[in-house]
Amino acid sequence: MKKNTTLLVLLILVHIGTNAAIRLPNIIGNHMVLQQKTNVNIWGWGAPGEKVIIKTNWDTLSYEVITTNSAKWTIAIKTPSAGGPYQITIAGNNKLIIDDVLIGEVWVCAGQSNMEWSGDQTLAQSMEEAPNATNNKIRFFYVPKATAKYPQENIDAKWVVCSPEAMYQFSAIGYFYGKNLQEALHLPVGLINSNWGGTAAETWTPNYVINNSETLLKAAAKLNTTPWWSSEVGATYNAMIAPLTNYSIGGVIWYQGESNTETYYSYQALFTKMIDAWRTAWKINFPFYYVQIAPFAYGKKYIGALLREAQTKSAIHEHTGMVVISDLVPDTNNIHPTLKKEVAKRLANLALHENYGIKSVGVKSPTYKNHTIENNKITISFNNIGSGLFIKGEKVTCFEIAGVDKQFLSAQAILEGDKIIVFNNNIKKPTAVRFAFSNTAIPNLFNKEGLPVNLFRTDNWEIDTAPLKQ
Repeated sequence: MKKNTTLLVLLILVHIGTNAAIRLPNIIGNHMVLQQKTNVNIWGWGAPGEKVIIKTNWDTLSYEVITTNSAKWTIAIKTPSAGGPYQITIAGNNKLIIDDVLIGEVWVCAGQSNMEWSGDQTLAQSMEEAPNATNNKIRFFYVPKATAKYPQENIDAKWVVCSPEAMYQFSAIGYFYGKNLQEALHLPVGLINSNWGGTAAETWTPNYVINNSETLLKAAAKLNTTPWWSSEVGATYNAMIAPLTNYSIGGVIWYQGESNTETYYSYQALFTKMIDAWRTAWKINFPFYYVQIAPFAYGKKYIGALLREAQTKSAIHEHTGMVVISDLVPDTNNIHPTLKKEVAKRLANLALHENYGIKSVGVKSPTYKNHTIENNKITISFNNIGSGLFIKGEKVTCFEIAGVDKQFLSAQAILEGDKIIVFNNNIKKPTAVRFAFSNTAIPNLFNKEGLPVNLFRTDNWEIDTAPLKQ
């Protein structure tokens, strides 16, 4: 009996000792990049009531926290200006050492397949870059595809140093974006890759956002079910974003929208509410920069243009910015344009200008400002013209005007200074103008910095989105 009692006590002590071990989420680990010059969270699990002490070798401070009765602990530690490598020691009933920690800028790269696209999808630009992609100052955290009914606390992934093999599998836009930042700022960059081809924005949005809006609920009900990606509201947010939200970041880049073209009418509300929900979860009003979807031959009239219009309207949301890529499309029958390096450069230029004080002219595409009508001519002014407008080719393309009958006809367009004058001799009293407002339009009007003028329309008339005839 005494032997059995002793054995039981030993088993209990072993059990207590095992459960008392400090544990960390996978995103807190070797090779990670921490956001510079802020208070970043370090967190994990342990025995209730256990004292956890954290020390770093970038300063002499010591941080202490007591594990809660739910076996969790978290503490904010102060980070210096960019640098490293550093070491973090976490001690309680056991000791953990995190090595090769860099301090720099951390960005989340999220969306659907155009953000996901990499060398694994035989993307030529990734394949060409990979042999030269050894860079200790860039680190990757690749979130695997997963879904969940409720927000999760951990992700089955780890930080890795940028190498040819790691870069080859990583988001091309994410990598080239990070490379641009690293070269311009001369500091470490951490990139968190969380994307899934085909996913609609509803899956990346917390359930409560959709459930509190009748319009968004109705639009979500129209999402297509496929064998290749989830269409469940909040499912990818719960598994692929929620576990990241305790980790301090500098901002988000986003490329998504192709799977929401059929519900374009709800996208502006959905997208901006998604951004707000992410910021609420992170407890910081971080910058959110995104790519306007590219021209593509969708099966229904105008749905691509209408989604791009919704994205344009979303850009008035605070601390957001959109890059236009209508000129970076070799083939409008390919929903995955291959020029990812150029897309990443535009995103990086926007971030460098808006976030990092590297001011330059023409980081934003020209957009419609206002127009006047005189006789049979419409004169249009633009925002963000940079050093001025110019035409690639002999004459401006993609303008249409309409009279009171609402029938649009192609218009002649003349560039005069920084304004465009459009007319059609068959329309004596024009009332509305559209520019590049179709699924596949690739216009040739740019600012002198090489950024294409964004699509627009001055009317709010109902638009036919019927299926195209085969």
